[in-house]
Amino acid sequence: MAAVSLNGNGGNLGTLCNRPELGCGFLRKPDFGAQTTVLVKPMSKSLRLKATNASAFANATVNAVPVSVHPKVMRHTISVFVGDESGIINRIAGVISRRGYNIESLAVGLNKDKALFTIVVCGNEKVLRQVMEQLNKLVSVIKVEDLSREPQVERELMLVKLNADANTHAEIKWLVDIFRAKIVDISENLVTVEVTGDPGKMAAVLRNFSKFGIKEIARTGKIALRRERMGQTAPFWRFSAASYPDLEEKAVNALVESTKRSINGNLGSSSSGDVYPVEPYDISMVNQVLDAHWGVLYDGDSSGLRSHTLCMVVNDAPGVLNTVTGVIARRGYNIQSLAVGPAEKEGLSRITTVIPGNDESIGKLVQQLSKLVDLHEIQDLTHLPFAERELMLIKVAVNTSARRDVLDIANIFRAKAVDVSDHTITLQLTGDLDKMVALQRLLEPYGICEVARTGRVALARESGVDSTYLRGFSLPLSE
Repeated sequence: MAAVSLNGNGGNLGTLCNRPELGCGFLRKPDFGAQTTVLVKPMSKSLRLKATNASAFANATVNAVPVSVHPKVMRHTISVFVGDESGIINRIAGVISRRGYNIESLAVGLNKDKALFTIVVCGNEKVLRQVMEQLNKLVSVIKVEDLSREPQVERELMLVKLNADANTHAEIKWLVDIFRAKIVDISENLVTVEVTGDPGKMAAVLRNFSKFGIKEIARTGKIALRRERMGQTAPFWRFSAASYPDLEEKAVNALVESTKRSINGNLGSSSSGDVYPVEPYDISMVNQVLDAHWGVLYDGDSSGLRSHTLCMVVNDAPGVLNTVTGVIARRGYNIQSLAVGPAEKEGLSRITTVIPGNDESIGKLVQQLSKLVDLHEIQDLTHLPFAERELMLIKVAVNTSARRDVLDIANIFRAKAVDVSDHTITLQLTGDLDKMVALQRLLEPYGICEVARTGRVALARESGVDSTYLRGFSLPLSE
């Protein structure tokens, strides 16, 4: 979501410039509202000459000072640490959209009990400060920070589908090597590339790839963690790999208890959040154990319950994300992950979300979303071969002796160290959820300070190769 309309003062120049803290650039504070009576008195020739010279000097002085009638507008990166609660994504997006601001990007990978939102929005400091105060008033919000003026590690993930033929394959692979990207799918006429980096690198990649013709783009929002300074203490948010959904049996047991409480009439005491793997109040689905990526773990299961990946192309306008999440929340669906970023065409954004359910219930949700005015296209990629990726930044507490062990573990998972201090190290990892959880479990004994995740982005594989069928089967050995 990229465009934002900022005119919070209604164009009232007098109101803006009468406020010295806004720094409008005037040499003095003018009074636009007062009416002044001017008495004309004849002047001598010498006085007229002095007045002319003084006026010319004053005009030259004023013209030399840059005049800005609006408060300074900048791109703010807001970090919102929340406890998981049903509809929390919709509430956070609503706080921003109701004030006329458009979310440029949003990235969140929810746990069962807590999550870290990273929101990018353009605005002046005064209004953004008001938005942060409103976010702090939400019940489940634990902490809100503006990282814009802090030294930070910022990353985002992008999947790009390019037009390619025999003449351009070599040049595309050359650019992929230069930008340290990866080719994740290739067909006769199309190539899908995975790129990770900061927003400046993303702009350079798109500028170089645009000459080949970009068919589709799926981008996550930016995630950011503060760079730790020497001698400071890093915050511990007690992230645990066991708190991810669909991975352990105790999550299902907790769901059984919450469902029983709901059926007994205690709807208010239900602890179901955005990330539980099933729709609430349905006992037939309680005994299912889901795989967070590929659906049902057991082939003999007949309910069809699985995690569905929905890809939507919407208008880039304020309030669109709030409208989409509102449709999902009002119908009782739980969101496992959400990623919002610019699409391949200017003025459009792509939303990738993961919602658990069966084919029938998700089909009804798709029909409801299709009725939205700002939605151009929606696709359920669950039953198609698709390339999917997720990005995570994880900050681990280390000392001098433990740093080498952490780096060795990171090398095994092909993770990169992007920041280091005397007491922490921050790693960047790209892959699927299982890979991230495996790394996080190995790093938990050292102490995990913070975790920021983007949520899944996905594009359909043009090659038709479905890697789902490669899981769980041994590959034949060459003789």
